[in-house]
Amino acid sequence: MAATRVARPTDSPSTARAGQETSEAEQPAAGSGALDADGRPVHVAVIMDGNRRWARERGLPDLDGHVAGVDAIRRLVSHVVDSGVAVLSLYAFSRENWGRSDDEVAGLFGLLAAAIRSETPELIAQGVRVRLLGRLAELPPALRSQVEEAVAATAGGDRLQLNIAFNYGGRTELVDAVRQIVASGVRVEDIDEATVAAALYTAGLPDPDLVIRTGGEQRLSNFLIWQSAYAEFCSCPTPWPDFGPDTFDAALDEYASRTRRFGR
Repeated sequence: MAATRVARPTDSPSTARAGQETSEAEQPAAGSGALDADGRPVHVAVIMDGNRRWARERGLPDLDGHVAGVDAIRRLVSHVVDSGVAVLSLYAFSRENWGRSDDEVAGLFGLLAAAIRSETPELIAQGVRVRLLGRLAELPPALRSQVEEAVAATAGGDRLQLNIAFNYGGRTELVDAVRQIVASGVRVEDIDEATVAAALYTAGLPDPDLVIRTGGEQRLSNFLIWQSAYAEFCSCPTPWPDFGPDTFDAALDEYASRTRRFGR
């Protein structure tokens, strides 16, 4: 009996996913903790959740939880630089966070400014290149200038790409991408997934292989919603201020035990 031939769309499967699948035989044994070149994610994205709950459980002001969260970022980045992961994306401030109190929003802006001042020299020394994902133009001018200076100062980093999602929203990113595509004059019939990907804040970067959410919740919360279409998701009960190298490595072990099929 002759084999059945199926007509497929010319733009499927996406070239962005081509070659990413790994056979079951190539996967590390479940629970082995083995993280060889094939089993390690290239891009890890983290939804840093639980700062306020961490503070309230200790009778502390909400801002103290965010301060502790900045310390957790410092610890994690130092660890990831040596882990073999090439790209780390951190969800720091969503556009929905503008709905919080003026004091909290101003405090978060102040923490970002302080972190830029104190951490940029160390990031340069570690070979970390920084990119901000989000609407930079909506930030206060002084903060925007500091961010731009940090991005320029770390441009030579070649050990880790660190993306800070600040004033970020996944739907907003798609709106901005559509506006850019329309403004560029691309013909409708020429628009494909590659066109959209090239207009995103993450243009030129690989999609996340693994998305970790701390604090126990199990949702993406509008984070990298285009890029995470085929990412593995790991919900960790640990609140962000307590998240560290051990919990990060446990998430990588969990990732390594899974088989990624990309719908095939």
